[in-house]
Amino acid sequence: MKSYLSLIPISAKVHRRQNRMTLLCIIFAVFLVTAVFSMADMSVRMETSRLLEKHGSQALQNMIDNAAVQNYFLLAAALFVLILIAGVLMISSSINSNVAQRTKFFGMMRCIGMSGQQITRFVRLEALNWCKTAIPIGVVLGIVITWMLCAVLRLLVGEEFSNIPLFGISLIGIISGILVGVITVLIAASSPAKRAAKVSPVTAVSGNSENTNNANHGLRTRLFKIETALGIHHAVSNKKNLILMTGSFALSIILLLSFTVVIDFVDHLMPQYSDASDINICSSQGSNSIDSALLSRLSGMDGVNRVYARRSLFDVPAMVGKDDFRSETIDLISYGDFDLDCLTKDKLLKKGSDIAKVYGDSKYVLAICGKNDPLEAGDVLQVGGQELTIAGTLKYNFFSSDGSLDEKITLITSDETFTRLTGISDYSLVMIQTTKDTTDENVAAIRNAAGENGTFSDLRDRRTSNTYLAFVFFVYAFLAVIALVTVLNIMNSISMSVSAKIKQYGAMRAVGMDEHQITKMITAETSTYAVSGCAAGCIIGLLVSKQLYDYLITARFSYATWNIPVVPLVIILLFVVAAAIAAVYAPAKRIRNMAVTDTINEL
Repeated sequence: MKSYLSLIPISAKVHRRQNRMTLLCIIFAVFLVTAVFSMADMSVRMETSRLLEKHGSQALQNMIDNAAVQNYFLLAAALFVLILIAGVLMISSSINSNVAQRTKFFGMMRCIGMSGQQITRFVRLEALNWCKTAIPIGVVLGIVITWMLCAVLRLLVGEEFSNIPLFGISLIGIISGILVGVITVLIAASSPAKRAAKVSPVTAVSGNSENTNNANHGLRTRLFKIETALGIHHAVSNKKNLILMTGSFALSIILLLSFTVVIDFVDHLMPQYSDASDINICSSQGSNSIDSALLSRLSGMDGVNRVYARRSLFDVPAMVGKDDFRSETIDLISYGDFDLDCLTKDKLLKKGSDIAKVYGDSKYVLAICGKNDPLEAGDVLQVGGQELTIAGTLKYNFFSSDGSLDEKITLITSDETFTRLTGISDYSLVMIQTTKDTTDENVAAIRNAAGENGTFSDLRDRRTSNTYLAFVFFVYAFLAVIALVTVLNIMNSISMSVSAKIKQYGAMRAVGMDEHQITKMITAETSTYAVSGCAAGCIIGLLVSKQLYDYLITARFSYATWNIPVVPLVIILLFVVAAAIAAVYAPAKRIRNMAVTDTINEL
């Protein structure tokens, strides 16, 4: 053997099973960063191609200032940092447990003359040795996934993604993936390397592979039985391991909460309304001049799935006010039963609204408040000498481009109420939802049937449902990857923590502790990590969630307000708890199947 460093590949082969999770963590980190930056790069190339087609060569001069380009890389950079932190915590936990199991090995190396500095170098180079395998796998996997995502966007979604490259190679993505792999491993290996270097030869040779912070007082067994108290003590006695395990649990929760904000952002950026139309027939200058008989003619045509219409009347005199009525002008818009149903389906009504009162010929309406008129359910207005009661209000003004309120109040009535108030029976807007197999010939026939009733608009190329589904799919895909890494990390960390204390468990079994008590002790240790991690993750995760929400959503949509994501939070916590419970099973089963003599003699 030319050098002690020649032991690194030998050690890698011997401890291949123990190193498997660490390799997976590096692969996942490299794969995620490579895919994220590659997709950002492909999106920038797509944006460049689109601008070149639209504006020519002058578009390149403004690419740096382009908001879309900046957003792509800002989001990618934020994900880079989060993945880097997650990777450091997960790999640090894995290496720490790995070092704890091999303390006797490092002690023997110290006994034969290896210095502390050489031990530190050995651990760091051993960690970098994993990169030779993990980084290429992660990079290739990231490139392949990028190709698959681009193919889905271009071939299945189409529309604005028609220019995205299919088999592009992103140097930015590859370099970012390599950097995150190397940086993560170096940072993660730093603390375990120092820990290995500080182990004294005598302690190491004696076989104590765990940091023996013995309790200087009797364990409190009033609240817990002795096995539970020992499990909690095992968790809290090693502060570094407790911090790493808590951080690993917490960061998983933070990442999952952060990605739920991205889903909300997509919902606000591309709202999907149930009553969105594919074809519009608008009257000239907003007049109600489209014959109501047109609806029955269109409803039976090929390619037509649903026909519905609205009436509108603007600048209608009204008396508004809670205590003292004042004269204002408002806008009136009629909704049919389908439109009203969609308001409930799309959850556009504020809490306390009772839309059931609005249907049919009634004295109830829905309101979109004006900037200076904060109306509430139960308020009364006078229109055309008739009293109208507000049955509910909408969360925002979906008639404006950004959801902001107008100066005037807008009232939404049923068709029957509108006709009673105004005497108008014809329509200002007819909307058509087409079937999936609608052809251009079908649309031409619809245009001919509409005749000169109004302005015909084919909106099929403006559909965003496919794009919306693609974005949501990608976000959930990242959530699934994070969830998978979380489960693997928790299970691996608990398993390695148990392996590091295998001799202690053997000694406890030798003095009479049964298998059930051993399982309870491991469960108590795992529960301590889970409780501390969930507490830290919820506190920090909610703060990060609010900051991201304010930056991504509230800054662009003034009506949006952040609320504690109760349902996602409960699901995340249940998921983490389930992963922790599952993590107990394997190591507990392994100890139950081992003889007492085997656990005592285990290195």
